[in-house]
Amino acid sequence: MSGALPIDRPGKIVCVGLNYRDHAQEQGLELPPRPLLFAKWPSAAVGPGEAIVLPSLSKEVDYEAELGVVIGVRTRGVSVDDALDVVAGYVCVNDVTARDVQFSDGQWTRAKSFDSFCPVGPMLVPAAEIPDPQGLAIRCLVNGEPLQDSSTANMVFGVAEIVAFVSEAITLEPGDLVATGTPAGVGYTRTPPRFLAPGDEVTVEIEGVGALTNPVRADGA
Repeated sequence: MSGALPIDRPGKIVCVGLNYRDHAQEQGLELPPRPLLFAKWPSAAVGPGEAIVLPSLSKEVDYEAELGVVIGVRTRGVSVDDALDVVAGYVCVNDVTARDVQFSDGQWTRAKSFDSFCPVGPMLVPAAEIPDPQGLAIRCLVNGEPLQDSSTANMVFGVAEIVAFVSEAITLEPGDLVATGTPAGVGYTRTPPRFLAPGDEVTVEIEGVGALTNPVRADGA
């Protein structure tokens, strides 16, 4: 059953790449010295139960389970120690990515921002209910099969560090969404690769936050 976005459509969706140690390891990459930021356009956001639409431009659409952080107050230059105080709450995010577009473009914005490529939900869990966002189990299941299974403890940069880093350069507004990276097990690193296909069902599960499920369909279906 489909539902609306659990938050107002965010003005900004700020994402962090390569932010889990196990995800860097599976790619044979060194850990980044600072958060690696990129953007998804807000028009990509959809709610729980809404379809992830596979565009005709891509044959390699991938899933990415992520902890989403929703900003509660206008923030610029917040310290790491105070950063969690500006968080309104947490949501599950699926940072859907067209890998062939990502790698051919050489940058990530278009590949990350197709319509429907940012499922968010199922609800906004108030920050007070999750005092420590760095110890949560996180999984992604496709058709019930667990393909990602990790913990937010494996983040290279924690939520507080990310929010503080972003706010050094970018003013965060209430309702802005920060996606904090994905763990190991994404489709393009598997042997053979596992990309999304019409008829699939993708679920992002995060301990204490909930389970976000979206069907997958072809464009025009």
